[in-house]
Amino acid sequence: MKGFSRRAVLRTGVSGAAVAIPATWDPARAQSGDASAPEPRSATQASEPAGDPAGVPQTLVFFNSEEARFVEAAIDRLIPADDWAGAKEAGVLHYIDRQLAGAYGVGARMYLAGPWVPDAPAQQGYQLRFSPAELYRVGIGEAREALRARFGERELWELAGSDVDGVLSDLESGALELPSLPAPVFFETLLANTVEGYFADPVYGGNRDMVSWRMIGFPGAFAQYLELVDQHGYELDRPPLGIAGAAQTAHHHHAEGSKG
Repeated sequence: MKGFSRRAVLRTGVSGAAVAIPATWDPARAQSGDASAPEPRSATQASEPAGDPAGVPQTLVFFNSEEARFVEAAIDRLIPADDWAGAKEAGVLHYIDRQLAGAYGVGARMYLAGPWVPDAPAQQGYQLRFSPAELYRVGIGEAREALRARFGERELWELAGSDVDGVLSDLESGALELPSLPAPVFFETLLANTVEGYFADPVYGGNRDMVSWRMIGFPGAFAQYLELVDQHGYELDRPPLGIAGAAQTAHHHHAEGSKG
């Protein structure tokens, strides 16, 4: 990962985003105790990683404390902060956590029955028996064990940034081997989910303060520009608007119309 610009990393991640199919987080399902879903973590079972930049209290519903620290250390290097907030500051950890606690985590839209051929050509798609939630749980656990052996019992979040970059590169290339699954698949899924969380609507947990939308000039989810359809070369200059803001705007306009 050394020498990668943010633009190069995000372009790589977008091309690989099809590996993982995001699904809307369903709080009811996550808290229902459904045996088909990963067991949610309560506020007493999982603590927040230190230093939430926005000071927003959010409960982890899938990751335990150590898993969260591992993921946060990784995403902080996949999309690091520069003039703009990076994945850590944008709350991408919470996006991934919510996805893994819901339908995406249990592989609701994935074929997970055998046979499995891990070394099959990439065009044949995902070839592991693990649901995304299982992939993360097994991948993080086995990566942590390998790293403790390599770095004298230190964890990923205790390493210097350059060492974390080296670990991510080794996962990407397969130089760091995991006993139960191909390390590149684990890396590619983490990278894809990181990019998704960074650019997804903030209602899903990431893209805090719409940082990525402001960075690229994306106007957001609200796209009813009928009054501008015949105006070419028009420069749209307004802050981005997310799903929640669009709903509030629509409600306001409805209320104003009712008054008339």
